Amino acid sequence: MTVVVGVVVMVAPTVGPVLGGYLTEVVSWKALFLINLLPGLLACLAIWRFVRVDEPDWALLEKIDFLGILYIVAFLGSMQFVLEEGVREQWFESREIVFFSLAALVSGIAMFHRELTIGHPIVDLWAFRNRNFAVGCLFSFILGIGSFTLMYLMPVYLASVKGLNSLQIGQYVMVTGAFQFISAFVAGPLAQRLDSRLILALGLTGFATGSWMNGSLSHESGYWEFFWPQALRGFSLMFCFLPINSLALGSLPPEEVKNASGLYNLMRNLGGAIGLAVANTLMIQLNKEHYAMLRESVTPGSPQAQSLLAALQERLAAAGLPNGESAALKQLYGLVLREAEVLTLNTLFHILGLIFFLALLLTPWVSKTAAAADAGGGH
Repeated sequence: MTVVVGVVVMVAPTVGPVLGGYLTEVVSWKALFLINLLPGLLACLAIWRFVRVDEPDWALLEKIDFLGILYIVAFLGSMQFVLEEGVREQWFESREIVFFSLAALVSGIAMFHRELTIGHPIVDLWAFRNRNFAVGCLFSFILGIGSFTLMYLMPVYLASVKGLNSLQIGQYVMVTGAFQFISAFVAGPLAQRLDSRLILALGLTGFATGSWMNGSLSHESGYWEFFWPQALRGFSLMFCFLPINSLALGSLPPEEVKNASGLYNLMRNLGGAIGLAVANTLMIQLNKEHYAMLRESVTPGSPQAQSLLAALQERLAAAGLPNGESAALKQLYGLVLREAEVLTLNTLFHILGLIFFLALLLTPWVSKTAAAADAGGGH
């Protein structure tokens, strides 16, 4: 069942980038949101009409942990704000950052205390007593960092460095989704026959290698240079999803799986949110550092810089543009900025690859479980 659900889910990252790029180019970016209205409405009506899981128990409304929800919102929201805005606000030099850091600390402590002491917690943290579940959630967190952050970095790279439009970017990044789709038919049968820890190790290694390969590209790299790292990452993702589901949920008692699966999925989304926030922070910081490093080499006394500047002036003069020297300096400045961004993004790709290589060290901490296909709806 997990494989079937996974295959359906993989259609979106395969078709979505190209369709989204086409709509953006031909209609407007607003169409990306409006196109969801009709399918969303039809899905809601179909669920209302055909899905019969169980009857509602309205008495459960009296047991909802509203205070716990408030603590979770305050904790996660404050932490997200600090991570995203900290670098722009000079971190703790800003009163806002100090305030929200304290808010995250206080609400986090309050959340953990409440969820561990009340009878009907909104998030059952006691599931972490199971070592497989705890390590599986950590794997899910890492997978969220990798998949969401790369989903963000690749379009940035292709737009800023390669100068591609939305449709072209979609054609590049659809490779990951296509190979995710293909790998479902390979990873599913293998998960039934091999140790889930071995499948996971293969998936982490492939994803790490694909990320590391992406960090060796430049603005001159063509479609096929971008193709193979994405293909490897996409093919490896299902090798990560299936065994992580099995390891995290396969050893829990049946009555705990429903609550635990929600917490498990939350960890992946939390990893994605924190990964994006940290990536944004590092992009700003690393861009400044790489630009400063490159600027030291582009000086009036540098033969290479003078040669490039002369070539730019000659090209602009041949094109009949006035103020050739000023325009050449602007172009040179733009080239330095572009190369600084290439170095920054390559560094981030390498960091992500290193995180997944290090995640391999966690695999001995989990115990063998049943086949991944039995691990229900964690996907």
